[in-house]
Amino acid sequence: QVQLVESGGGLVQAGGSLRLSCAASGLTFSRYLMGWFRQAPGKEREFVAAISGSGGSTYYADSVKGRATVSRDNAKNTVYLQMNSLKPEDTAVYYCAPKRYAGNLYYDGQYDYWGQGTQVTVSS
Repeated sequence: QVQLVESGGGLVQAGGSLRLSCAASGLTFSRYLMGWFRQAPGKEREFVAAISGSGGSTYYADSVKGRATVSRDNAKNTVYLQMNSLKPEDTAVYYCAPKRYAGNLYYDGQYDYWGQGTQVTVSS
């Protein structure tokens, strides 16, 4: 049974930083691209970042490019999202998700499993 547990969210002032973590179990972690998505109240879930199974390739949404860094530790089955220079519009529930096969990595429908998410709130 695949489990994904996100953590590291919280309340932070604009301009601050957070490091989100996602611990995965029940899958061969290194075989999966891992994505980060977020969903703000009243909005659809949107792509934030992704990292290939080896960690050699990373992908970012334009809205976070230059402020976010995605990384992974395959020995710990964990993926991270470092977010800097946070803005109020970054407020959302952040989710990680694994993706096994080729396809549109920017589309949440292509991902296989989802965790419960972690809330990030950025105050102005």
